[in-house]
Amino acid sequence: MAQLHTPHSTMWDTFTHSHMSVLTLFLFYAVPLSVVPPAMIYYAGITYGGHLLPALSLVQLEAIGMVFFLAELAMTFVVAYVIQRLGDVIDIKPAFEDCYKLAVVVPTPLWLAPLFLFIPSFMLNLTVISLALIFSGMLIFYNVPAILKVEEKGHAILLSGSILAAGAVAWAVMMYITLLSWSFVGASLMLVI
Repeated sequence: MAQLHTPHSTMWDTFTHSHMSVLTLFLFYAVPLSVVPPAMIYYAGITYGGHLLPALSLVQLEAIGMVFFLAELAMTFVVAYVIQRLGDVIDIKPAFEDCYKLAVVVPTPLWLAPLFLFIPSFMLNLTVISLALIFSGMLIFYNVPAILKVEEKGHAILLSGSILAAGAVAWAVMMYITLLSWSFVGASLMLVI
């Protein structure tokens, strides 16, 4: 996996020039990796409940995990659509397949970072998430020219910056949806009690 994300590697060049369908990328890349964060939040909630994460019941953790999982999957399509529309900034019309490829590969560090929840250290996990955000940003700048076939350096930087901003907004929306569901699940449990 690490070799896949190394700029200018043979494996990456093969991947960027491949023609995998959106369905293939969704089923065999996005879905499996989207399971990791909710599963790890569930694990951390059960194992360290009240220490690393607020104490939540199993039902609350399952509900939050399901909302987060569905938000992640939906966001891959939304971000791919936004990337495609952002092509207008530099007068290109990238294929949705290429935009989706970028939308699912770039957040890979963010999907894998929650694996560090096996270690019950808030500071370590905060650091890992921060590094994952930085690495995802780097992946955008390194891979926009290859995947979206942008030749001019200035256009590649402009499009990469636009995609980075859109991705940050998408990540913030996903976190908001998750926290909103967290609040709703917590409030509805209080009504039951």
